[in-house]
Amino acid sequence: MHSRETVAEALRLAGQSLNNCEISRRTGVSRPTIREWIAGRLPHSFEQKSMLYGRPNDSAQPCARCGAGEHRFDRFSTSYAYLLGIYLGDGHISEGRRGVFRLRIALDKKYPLIVEECAAAMQAVMPWNKVHCQPTPKNYVEVHAYSKSWPCLFPQHGPGKKHERKIELVGWQKALVARTPWLLLRGLIHSDGCRFTNTGSFGWECPRYVFTNFSEDIKKIFCNACDAMNLHWTVAPPKSVYVSRKDDVARLDEFVGAKR
Repeated sequence: MHSRETVAEALRLAGQSLNNCEISRRTGVSRPTIREWIAGRLPHSFEQKSMLYGRPNDSAQPCARCGAGEHRFDRFSTSYAYLLGIYLGDGHISEGRRGVFRLRIALDKKYPLIVEECAAAMQAVMPWNKVHCQPTPKNYVEVHAYSKSWPCLFPQHGPGKKHERKIELVGWQKALVARTPWLLLRGLIHSDGCRFTNTGSFGWECPRYVFTNFSEDIKKIFCNACDAMNLHWTVAPPKSVYVSRKDDVARLDEFVGAKR
């Protein structure tokens, strides 16, 4: 079993845009394992040691807003970046009784592996709360969990539709996303994007990625994550961002690929 330090070093090198061969040479970890880590499928022991917050009865000072143990964003699960991307696209937080909130992610049932990955990410972020996957009469599955801490974890929560209000990442979110920008991109594309093949005359074909959202702020978050990965992007008003260059599409294929 690989140590937590080895996993962290491999992710750090990936964040510097090193290819899997070079990361494997430097860390001694096989390339297939590195691909799994970059895609967000980390060892269980790594995730369990990357808790967001302590239990309410911990000796740490509890959060004044939700009452949970002190939020430890520096120890956050790397799955948070993926869940943040999914939330910005297809997520909603609603308040219930006694100050308990429900985070809901609505996902197309045609993509069961995305549903599974979303549920796993939500469980990693909120390890002591049950995550539910509930099919609906319509063509989507609702992944949800209850917690008083959701507004603390997603400060973008607020009244009204996301594209009608300001959406910005706060400091600790920016720091977490900077560690694994590819996971944020994976979540954003899994929610509001896709990989497709563009065709033209004379039979040419060109694979592309597109991200579509009405919120200018969320599109900016997507573009910033692309910049962090040195991916070239173009905007097609009013709501789409494309990644089209061959090398950039190949880079996205390493950690996103077609929906399934």
